[in-house]
Amino acid sequence: MAANVLVLGGGFAGLESAIQLSRAGLRVTLVSERDYIYIYPISIWIPTREIKFEDACMPLGEVCRRHGIKFLVNPVSSIDPHLGRVVLEDGSDLAYDYLVIAIGAGKTRPEGVEFTSSICGAPEAVMPIRDRLDELISRGRGSIAVGFGGNPKDPSAVRGGPAFEFIFNIHYLLKKKGLLDNFKLSMFAPMPQPGIRLGEKAYKMMVSWLDRLNIERRFGKKIKKFREGEVVFADDSRLPADLIMFIAAGHGHKVLMSSGLPQNEAGFLLINDQCQVEGHDNIFAVGDSAALDGPKWRAKQGHLAEVMARVAAENIKDLSQGKTPSAGYQKHISILCVMDFGNGAAYVHRDDNSSTVRPLPIVGHWLKKAWGHYWKLNKNGKIPRLPGT
Repeated sequence: MAANVLVLGGGFAGLESAIQLSRAGLRVTLVSERDYIYIYPISIWIPTREIKFEDACMPLGEVCRRHGIKFLVNPVSSIDPHLGRVVLEDGSDLAYDYLVIAIGAGKTRPEGVEFTSSICGAPEAVMPIRDRLDELISRGRGSIAVGFGGNPKDPSAVRGGPAFEFIFNIHYLLKKKGLLDNFKLSMFAPMPQPGIRLGEKAYKMMVSWLDRLNIERRFGKKIKKFREGEVVFADDSRLPADLIMFIAAGHGHKVLMSSGLPQNEAGFLLINDQCQVEGHDNIFAVGDSAALDGPKWRAKQGHLAEVMARVAAENIKDLSQGKTPSAGYQKHISILCVMDFGNGAAYVHRDDNSSTVRPLPIVGHWLKKAWGHYWKLNKNGKIPRLPGT
């Protein structure tokens, strides 16, 4: 009988793992806390009403049915690696021959973070941002501050790109509505050079865009706390705003931190190049749940999460056939994004050999939208995966 593989998490890493494992002929069960996958890269357009919330969602049940994957909607409560069982929120438990952990990460919680909203948190958290933006536009004036944080214990657990995209798209929206002169836009981050992971060229491009669009920069100041209507920095300077969009840095998921599995300082699972959790040949961690090893500029991204998923699936297939796992994720580490400006985009790519920035006026925006449609069709098995994606 084929090996029983349990995949925890219905995000990019979890779904890709389940699909590839099923294609390899293994018995796969996917467990997710929600019945849909939320496509974060295109959710930047929900607050500007360019797309609806539903457009960034894809039902997981239908995808799993197409690929012959058993699907359960039930949050994970705990993992017992010694007994080889996972306990779900309803009290039921599941056994496994192989386990793939892809339940994402937790979020750091600076003081007063409840006074902010995020486009990279729970999917439903994007709706208050959209509604507040509607209110400010109806009023005809306001101030908007956009920022992101870092985790010194694991600098790869940062999400800066969506913050840049968000503020660029807000600027474009206000310009289209003729309201730009009535709004103050600001961007803040504790790092002296936020976005430098993308490479020197990309960083200079983003800074020049902020300056060109007259978006205030508050970089290199640690965030002390948030209050209602303002950001307070370590030097006690303040940034008042009617809307604060803040993307907190990641840290280990609470389920993983209590699992007894080996972790780094930030609570992410320690893995080898084959995505196996250290000391556990039959447990794999992919995506945001895992501690990445590699160059200093490495960052957790959706495309790398899918690469790790494919690596884990290939290695589980080999193990189930009595072979030594050999596929590795580290040689595939790169940063890849199409940074959307609302009326165009820029293609950014970085690896060990090169750093590329390619402006894509007008067409870049539509290419990113087309990617969203392609991604859904591909996961539903209607079109093949494009080489290099």
